[in-house]
Amino acid sequence: MAKIKTTFFCSDCGHESPRWLGQCPGCRSWNTMVEELTQKKSANHISQSKLLPAGNSVPTGLEDIDTTDDIRMATNIEELDRVLGGGIVSGSLTLVGGDPGIGKSTILLQMCRSITDQGKVVLYVSGEESLRQIKIRAERLNVTSNKVLLLAEVNFSLIHEAILKTKPDVLIIDSIQTVYTDEITSAPGSVSQVKAVTNLLMQIAKGMQISTFLVGHVTKEGAIAGPRVLEHMVDTVLYFEGERSATYRILRAVKNRFGSTNEIGVFEMKATGLVEVKNPSEYMLKGRPIGEAGSLVTCCMEGTRPLLVEIQALVSPTNFGLPRRTAYGTDYNRVNLLVAVLEKKLGLELSQYDSYINVAGGIKVNEPALDLGIIVAVASIYRNKPINESTVIMGEVGLTGEVRGIGQIEQRLSEVHKLGFKTCIIPEANMHGLKDYKNLKIHGISHIKETTGLLF
Repeated sequence: MAKIKTTFFCSDCGHESPRWLGQCPGCRSWNTMVEELTQKKSANHISQSKLLPAGNSVPTGLEDIDTTDDIRMATNIEELDRVLGGGIVSGSLTLVGGDPGIGKSTILLQMCRSITDQGKVVLYVSGEESLRQIKIRAERLNVTSNKVLLLAEVNFSLIHEAILKTKPDVLIIDSIQTVYTDEITSAPGSVSQVKAVTNLLMQIAKGMQISTFLVGHVTKEGAIAGPRVLEHMVDTVLYFEGERSATYRILRAVKNRFGSTNEIGVFEMKATGLVEVKNPSEYMLKGRPIGEAGSLVTCCMEGTRPLLVEIQALVSPTNFGLPRRTAYGTDYNRVNLLVAVLEKKLGLELSQYDSYINVAGGIKVNEPALDLGIIVAVASIYRNKPINESTVIMGEVGLTGEVRGIGQIEQRLSEVHKLGFKTCIIPEANMHGLKDYKNLKIHGISHIKETTGLLF
């Protein structure tokens, strides 16, 4: 008879310990050890992993490996293909995370429609919804192909049987926290269950060359629920960002073994599903105020894509001795640093004012190229002098007030020129070798003091 014992797992890294510890020895995190029941297998027990298809265990030389065949499958959703690195890789394991109701299941069902149009078979396994509920959503998204096979099941043994029977090209598990295996006695969603099920699915994906997508719940801090080791096991980790009350959604790759981790896809949520936003810059600048102090446009890079965003600043007299600093959409510590540079180098008495910085549209940007835009926005609202609405400002600012060069300047200027802006202020270090942009005046500055003469 199998013996039951208690084991403690770290919820961050999955480290196993026979007793509770205040600090995890693996990742050094505090108070992350959780208690779970595990079952010691008997001598004649056969692991389910032994029943999975075996891969190629014969060592192969690099010169003998053929890479001429295209192993990617296009989803025909350009924004999704961009984030994935060009399409779905055969045998890959992808984890999709995000807040409840943000569109994880929606984008995967829309992907099913494009894949089945290519003659591929998709097995959609749901542990949270009934077949009727999935069918209602599929009809709303115009997914009607019989090659989309639905299964409402949480027992991995039955899911494994369905995979062997249908042999799909793409497998979707919604969600990984609901699936359990009989080999482990702990509840579904626990650290040991999530690790075991993901490991079995990884063997299936690699052994049978099935592209697998796992939907993952997130914690209130925004991280994937379960052990952090889950993100290390999969090939790609995608996160949905954006407020559920807003219409836009941003799909970001935080890990990708087959492409860049800096790419983003922008979608708009409509009644018919997620619709691609072909020009995110124009979409992000909709509704921006004209002739208002403290508002300006800057350009950031998301992977290979330049993105124009609006920076808003507000200062107001503080009611207490300690001024308040608030940042939305950018790094809080960076804002504190830039406010200090403004006080020292431009003489603005910001120690008597609360300062608020917002990147409009809800997008999160942590690029140094926003520094000069934040500096000018705060100076604009402090002096109550608006910036010309046809001006774009970008550059990195150092502690001495110098404006340092930024990367990919040509791509940024091309996006600025395409959207019809007339003036662009960039670092002096980026002025060399620029091509001519018709109807776009480019000014180079080397210190933040030079912005006073140009803008105010």
